[in-house]
Amino acid sequence: ELRRLLEAIFHRYHYDFRRYSEASLRRRMRAALAHFQCESIAGLEERVLGDSRAFTELLRFLTVQVSELFRDPSYFRSIREKVVPYLETYPSIRVWVPGCATGEEAYSLAIVLAEAGLLERTLIYATDIDPESLRAAEEGVYAIERFARFSESYLQAGGRASLSSYYTARYSSAIIDRSLRQAILFSDHSLATDTAFAEVELVSCRNVLIYFERELQDRAVGVLRDSLCRKGFLGLGLKETLRFSAHAAAFA
Repeated sequence: ELRRLLEAIFHRYHYDFRRYSEASLRRRMRAALAHFQCESIAGLEERVLGDSRAFTELLRFLTVQVSELFRDPSYFRSIREKVVPYLETYPSIRVWVPGCATGEEAYSLAIVLAEAGLLERTLIYATDIDPESLRAAEEGVYAIERFARFSESYLQAGGRASLSSYYTARYSSAIIDRSLRQAILFSDHSLATDTAFAEVELVSCRNVLIYFERELQDRAVGVLRDSLCRKGFLGLGLKETLRFSAHAAAFA
């Protein structure tokens, strides 16, 4: 039933989850069945194929939308210390954040580049397959109670100011500063079906590959490789590696 649902989604909506990790998909599908109050995947398939709004809702369960500003601070400290000195040598800089979810990763990189004096010559592409997440990311509005943790991570990542310099608090929300939002282009892109669309100096693709089966991981890394300029940088999540990838030899 799960395989049939994924095939139906691909042919009806052109979203390809067929080579996502089965264990992960089963876990998310259980949550989706409870949310939609469906007793079986077959029943959910019928509902989703008959109502595009239901499919948009299901996307929230099929995609992983967990993100934070400066998540894993040591990663952003490494960007500051090891990558920024190379980026400074380029007259213009392009960065790609695939699987950007609700935008926190892209905004974190924008802050790092702003503090290095590089944001004015940088364009950040932030992509995802979930239109609702992209809409939220573009708005740049987050719950204010999350910012105590964000501020702590920002300082651990080598932040040079106060995180409050980059947002405006309004009631229970925080709005990311316009200067950061203007540097980011949010758009739809799937590592499962789409190809490279720009040459970039840095790709930050963290905690995306772990949800793919090996064949799809290789396809995705191939797309990332095709996007990177010579001596470009690829950032992965703490539990991800290129060691067993068909493209491993292309990277140092």
